[in-house]
Amino acid sequence: MPCPSGKLNFERESKLKKKTQKTKPTLDLGVTIGKLKMVNPVMVASGCFGYGEEISKFYPLKQLGAIVVKGTTLEPRQGNSPTRMAETPAGMLNSIGLQNVGVDELLKTKMPFLRKAGVPVVVNINGKVLEEYVELAKRLDGQTGIGALEINISCPNVKEGGIEFGSSPEAAARVVSAIRKATKHTLITKLSPNVTDVKTIARACVDAGSDALSAINTVVGMAIDAKARKPILKSITGGLSGPAVKPIGLRVVYQVRQVVKVPIIGMGGIVTGEDAVEYLLAGATAVAVGTANYLEPNAALKVVEGLRKYMADNGVRKVSDLVGALRIF
Repeated sequence: MPCPSGKLNFERESKLKKKTQKTKPTLDLGVTIGKLKMVNPVMVASGCFGYGEEISKFYPLKQLGAIVVKGTTLEPRQGNSPTRMAETPAGMLNSIGLQNVGVDELLKTKMPFLRKAGVPVVVNINGKVLEEYVELAKRLDGQTGIGALEINISCPNVKEGGIEFGSSPEAAARVVSAIRKATKHTLITKLSPNVTDVKTIARACVDAGSDALSAINTVVGMAIDAKARKPILKSITGGLSGPAVKPIGLRVVYQVRQVVKVPIIGMGGIVTGEDAVEYLLAGATAVAVGTANYLEPNAALKVVEGLRKYMADNGVRKVSDLVGALRIF
């Protein structure tokens, strides 16, 4: 029986539509930092995401590039006394003081969950003295589910340890070199903006064996209660984060990119996909979302979607094509 003309016309139109319809380009957001392989370049910064358990109730953590867990020390720490957080214009001050469960508890009760989450995990490590950093690296070496260690040599929230190691190239190189000998994990050194010459310190860390760098840690700041005529934070000063520090973060990433070739993780004030793009253009390979997580649980996912939209709208197929692509006059 001959086919009705209506059906023939429908089939012809369908074939023609398939031929003429443009296929949406596939976007490649994957990045690699040392042995750390991520589905996208958006991480969550240390101290702003806990260990991921609470946020996992809102979305699958595997949608993130990686999780950087709370700063970890050898022994559990209670942190500083209240008041230790204060809202500021376009940001916040914190002086938590590295409150955490300690490395043994991390391995015993936190890592089992994170291993099942399907997301790369970076452990941020902190020590009062060099030997503590080395011991942490040894205990974490070979542990499954850990993709990298982030060396915190630049924490302004404690009076000893990190802030001292991150203030000079010699001290920074000494701690990175010692940790490098103690572990096969990918090493990421976190840089401070509270130094005179961040480029020299960045070079020293890379020469000592750091596989990557993250920039920036918080900026030292202060808040005052004018009515009480007292500092708001019990510790007087704390670390400033949020959109207020983004121009500083961008500056540091750009400067560091001029002197090192290793991957840089940019952070500081990232709230939107366009913020992330700015860091990539300045020279970052990946980015980390911090303070924005306090505003809304899915802040990092919004950054991923914003980055994906920017790439689609601007004809960028690979996210790596944005890295260091800043046009200088």
